[in-house]
Amino acid sequence: MMLTLWLYAIIDGVAAATEIERLTTSHVAYRWIVGNLRPSHDVISRFRVGQGEGFAKTLNEVLARLLEAGLLELDVVAQDGTRLRASACAPSFRSAPALVDCREHARLHLKAVLAQADDPSLTTMMKAAREAKARDYLARVEAAIEALSTLPEKKAGEPRASTTDPDARVMKMGDGGFRPAYNVELAVAGSEMGGPRAIVGVQVTNVGSDMGSLTPMADDVEKRTGQKPKTVLADSNHFKRSDLDELKDRGITPVVPPPRPRKQKGKVAPSHATVAVRQPTIEEWRAAAMTTGQRELYRRRASLSEHANATLKGSYRLDRLLVRGLPRVTATIGLYALCFTLHQNIGALARLIAG
Repeated sequence: MMLTLWLYAIIDGVAAATEIERLTTSHVAYRWIVGNLRPSHDVISRFRVGQGEGFAKTLNEVLARLLEAGLLELDVVAQDGTRLRASACAPSFRSAPALVDCREHARLHLKAVLAQADDPSLTTMMKAAREAKARDYLARVEAAIEALSTLPEKKAGEPRASTTDPDARVMKMGDGGFRPAYNVELAVAGSEMGGPRAIVGVQVTNVGSDMGSLTPMADDVEKRTGQKPKTVLADSNHFKRSDLDELKDRGITPVVPPPRPRKQKGKVAPSHATVAVRQPTIEEWRAAAMTTGQRELYRRRASLSEHANATLKGSYRLDRLLVRGLPRVTATIGLYALCFTLHQNIGALARLIAG
């Protein structure tokens, strides 16, 4: 029942557990799903972030049924990354000295809350809620300090971590701005002519670059489906020579357009990309990528991966995350990937079940 409730809410463009709770008492469809039950927003939210393995297992079972029935092929898989705004604001990012001060304040606050345990004006529920919030904030500050130790040194300014969501990182977004976000990589297979599509691979990271993600995604696709994709389509941001060589050694054909050399005042600036493309093996790959057949094949990427990203951000309104922490974000994206695949293939799956 909870899974059905969430799937219907996602298709309906509802992402907040509090809104779903309200709709279960006012909307006839939501009332029909829950029957006579009245789940609270806490129960609804905990299901979303606590069933990550269950969502992944269900998605794998759906993909297996589609592959077995010949309704899905992995001849061509398109991969693309998109940034989703994290549930954290820019001022929550603090440097090491500021985080140490926050930890001291959090400890003092927790000590003061515990000292009010005998206050007769507070109910038992109020005391428990105050203590839980104080401990949660202290835990997030501790996690931010730990995360700060793993961040690389910056050329300008000190590295910072968020006390709201320690796993979030400031990334460059699609509009050119910089905001706290997570990087979501999706691998999509299906018909480029408008037919049903399926998400066959999901990777969620807090790294703001797509580079080096082709091999891990190929591993995820094979783990989920038991099959290796024959051809992988990706844009030039995914270019990494080790990825290309690894995929070719495994019998997977990468179709990635050559990276364009960056220019500065009319001169080509040295970079890892410009150095790599001068090597003979990469020159051969560049020539192959410019052939008509490769160009025609690459055009299928937009109708697959970019269609999935547009559906998640547009129809499903997943433009901002409402959960915090990498494990919870991964579980949430797994639920949306399952919903997208079921929604796209609902007719074929219904026929399989009926037959």
